[in-house]
Amino acid sequence: MKLYGFWRSLATYRVKVALALKGMKVDEVSIDLLKGMQHQPDYKAVNPQAVVPSLILDEGGTPLFQSVAIMEYLEETRPQPAILPKDPRGRARVRGLALIAAADGHPLVTPRIRNYLEKTLQLPEDKRNAWLMHWTLEALKAIEGHLEEKETGKFCHGDSPTMADICLCGQVIGATAYFKADVSSVPVAMRIYEECMKIDAFSRAHPMKQPGAQAH
Repeated sequence: MKLYGFWRSLATYRVKVALALKGMKVDEVSIDLLKGMQHQPDYKAVNPQAVVPSLILDEGGTPLFQSVAIMEYLEETRPQPAILPKDPRGRARVRGLALIAAADGHPLVTPRIRNYLEKTLQLPEDKRNAWLMHWTLEALKAIEGHLEEKETGKFCHGDSPTMADICLCGQVIGATAYFKADVSSVPVAMRIYEECMKIDAFSRAHPMKQPGAQAH
């Protein structure tokens, strides 16, 4: 398999954690979002939306796209270890928690949004940073509210990591490593994040540990 991604991409991080949890290895191809490589014709032929990640399967065919959809595919084709609970209600809760980060929070701080704020709306840097931090924290606070539910255990749902934890960790990384946000208002989320970071699949994929981060 071949994974098109970028070291700084939180969506790429989500897929890399899921792959690692399931013991799956991929060849990685860097699409430098900061240099605009995602808009080059060769990559747009892979993913017309010009975003990462994209996953090429060994058998070929149409590339997989969107991190949550890719994680769902990995779960369906290699169900162990599971990143979704067995019961339908639990699966719905985990998916809901995951989507707060992946669908509500993260899309508001991606490069295409930042570029629009800067180049089209011409917002000064302090205003852009305020936007990024606000929406990143709002998503974390929304997750935090749900983490008060009885289904929360050592992790977001029970005592083993799921797709919800993968997405939560990406959101925390954005808040802490990228935007230097005050995360004191989300103590349960931070406790779970620290628990996840004890697991190699989560910690080794951390964006700031990737070769690209060291080069910037």
